[in-house]
Amino acid sequence: MKAIKYLFIAALTAGFSTAAMAQEATGTKADVDAVKKIISSKPADLDKQMKSFYKANKKNAEILVAFGREFLAVKDTANAKTYANYALAASKHKCAPAFLLLGDIEAIGDNGGQAAAMYEQAIYVDPKNPDAYYKYANVYRKISPAGAVAKLNELRQQRPDVAVDALAGRIYYMSNEFDKALEAYNKADKNQMEERDLSDYAMSAFFKQQYEKALEVAKFGLSKNPRHAAFNRLAFFNSTELKKFDDALMYADALFNKSDSAKFSYYDYTYYGNALIGAKQPQKAIEMYELALKQEDMDNKAKRAGVVKQLSDAYRDMEDFPNAIKHYKDYLASMEKPTANDLAALAGLHMQHGAILNADAQAEAFKMADETYADLAQKYENAVEYATFMRARVNGQMDPDQSKGLAKPFYEKLVELIGPKTDLDNTERARLIESYRYLISYYFVQKDDKVTGKQYAEKLLSIDPENEIAKQVLGTK
Repeated sequence: MKAIKYLFIAALTAGFSTAAMAQEATGTKADVDAVKKIISSKPADLDKQMKSFYKANKKNAEILVAFGREFLAVKDTANAKTYANYALAASKHKCAPAFLLLGDIEAIGDNGGQAAAMYEQAIYVDPKNPDAYYKYANVYRKISPAGAVAKLNELRQQRPDVAVDALAGRIYYMSNEFDKALEAYNKADKNQMEERDLSDYAMSAFFKQQYEKALEVAKFGLSKNPRHAAFNRLAFFNSTELKKFDDALMYADALFNKSDSAKFSYYDYTYYGNALIGAKQPQKAIEMYELALKQEDMDNKAKRAGVVKQLSDAYRDMEDFPNAIKHYKDYLASMEKPTANDLAALAGLHMQHGAILNADAQAEAFKMADETYADLAQKYENAVEYATFMRARVNGQMDPDQSKGLAKPFYEKLVELIGPKTDLDNTERARLIESYRYLISYYFVQKDDKVTGKQYAEKLLSIDPENEIAKQVLGTK
């Protein structure tokens, strides 16, 4: 955890130390470069080599801070603190960059309270230094993002030229408060935002499913930097969500082939597959999904399951049902407990497969569908009615002339399940009507049992008084 936080602070420092370093006298820049080389070489006599540089700059607080920052860059917090304190002594405790350095050291050590205290001191010494306000807000956001933003609003009074709303958006974004991040970013002038904030702005909108806004911000970022990987990625993702698939593929190409320092994750390949599916290119989509499964960050079952499901869907779109079914079964196997809808979808694939087959192959596909619906009824009590209805239809497909009566037991089961109900919804009513019609036909045509057939016709009329078949059977028309 500390290593992660160190990297974050280091990145933060890289962005916010420019003002402090700009205060160095040009004549001492060579000293800072020399100290950096000494520190990186890790000499055994480091303290001895540093003495001459300290003596030459002991009254120059900014240079002493710069030395301290070089130590901090290699995680030598002890020496970093020493040189920060040298800087304070040289400035009679009036060096804001020294307090900022001490605050960064405390932040790396997970001492948020001490870090905030140092940043507060920096604000006291230099109330117009935006770094101090932001760094204070960054550590305080863990306690109260709203309180952190309140501190930033104090900066607004001191520095009207600073994009405080963008900094507030950044604080809320890092606190996962995306609604408030959007509210703050919407107040800011995009022209004054750093690339990082434009990216976070677009991400906030993306997370809140405001895809048009996210795309707008990403495209603005690209107008400033067309080779920015994050902006190309966000334009790609949001175009996909908006079903602008041709645009999505254009931005995908820019991300993968025309962006600087782009690193790719399974998510990128998955979205690429989704865009290709939308563009009616399922074969290429399959290639992307397979690449997604090979990425290093494909590190848990949930991620893998989602991509395998998309692979199955792509094969289904190509009417390659054997592969669609194979991958869908892999998807189900990766789940701890498939839902009723998951099992129903597998049965549906078998049904779709059977619809394009002939003779024995078709019967086998329908049989697999029937077995899956049976499994659904066994595992999910609330799906029994649906599963029974679908088994009736599947068996009806296998016995279209009703000569074997394969669907009969399932339609009879539906009558048993639905018939006693007094308040039928539209779905129940439709299923019961279908059941009665099948049973009327079966008893009249196959069994020549007009008595039983008429009994079902009477039941059909009771729920569908204008049913023509029932009227004909009963001789009332």
